[in-house]
Amino acid sequence: MHMQFIDVQAQYRAYQQAIDDRIQRVMDHGRFIMGPEVAEIEQVLADFVGVRHCITTASGTDSIEIALRALQIGPGDEVITVPFTFISTAEAVAQVGATPVFVDIEADTFNMDATQLEACITERTKAIMPVSLFGQMPDFSVIQSIAQKHGLPVIEDAAQSFGASQGPQKSCAVSTIASTSFFPAKPFGCFGDGGALFTSDDTLADTMRAIRNHGSLERHEHTVVGMNGRFDSLQAAVLLAKFPHFEDELRIRSEIGAYYSERLGNHYQTPVTRDGNSHVFAQYTLRVANRTAFAASLKESGIPTAVYYPHCLHHQPVFKPLGYAMDAFPVAEKAAREVISIPMHPFLSQSDKESIVAASLAALPKN
Repeated sequence: MHMQFIDVQAQYRAYQQAIDDRIQRVMDHGRFIMGPEVAEIEQVLADFVGVRHCITTASGTDSIEIALRALQIGPGDEVITVPFTFISTAEAVAQVGATPVFVDIEADTFNMDATQLEACITERTKAIMPVSLFGQMPDFSVIQSIAQKHGLPVIEDAAQSFGASQGPQKSCAVSTIASTSFFPAKPFGCFGDGGALFTSDDTLADTMRAIRNHGSLERHEHTVVGMNGRFDSLQAAVLLAKFPHFEDELRIRSEIGAYYSERLGNHYQTPVTRDGNSHVFAQYTLRVANRTAFAASLKESGIPTAVYYPHCLHHQPVFKPLGYAMDAFPVAEKAAREVISIPMHPFLSQSDKESIVAASLAALPKN
């Protein structure tokens, strides 16, 4: 078998009985949309994160859009985020008619450079949306301080960082609203699309619940313009079966990350985990001078790689009308040219890890 970059099938085999049992219960009761599993996983995850409300959704992208709509962000408004992320972050801003405003990232963590944040705030700014990229959180103490000074809500895009922490607080517990994704490749993923929102604001929670269900909390009564953003009972069942193993998986991810860094750190720029942070390594991302050659070399050894992300958002054709210069965000642009991720998931064997390290070292330029 070829090595998998992220091995969802190995995870299924490990928890197959529990997953199959949970799915069968849904098949037996037949409540496929918003069945009892949905409320159950929402309570489990709210307790895990340490907030009052978890609102599951059809996808992480829907989650961000629902958060923006709940905050009444729309045409003429601006939302500050980063140019080095998956397009859904800024896409959701555009979907509600608002304008994404980008701020550069830190070179070592790939997260928002909070020292540049305040300069981007204008009278049209209505929210700040940092991305907890690759599995760790940006400096929320600084971000929240700036947000509070200007009276702005913060939305954490935690699609890659569910389970991470900063000091005593978990990702999804530090902002006005947080959004995560349960896409299968995420650290905590289902077997399809899915996402969730987290907040301790009761009013926002009710609004977001209404928006995800066609603007309705009571059947046949629609209080806001909503969408069909509901989570499937079958996917909730999958998450419930996986959840008891989640913290063990996070521990293993941390151990694999440490193993890689110890063996590759003298040869490549390896991920930096900020003091006070934990890192869930949704991706283990290196910087390499010649990414194409590195990827080709590992491929010869049967080892897959992936690039998150080869193009900054202000370089995407859809966002060209924003008018940013091609070199507007030099740190993000350099990252986009250099980053490459190697396999990272809790089911890597010791021989897998040794092969990945050996192949990465063999890919070093020859003097």
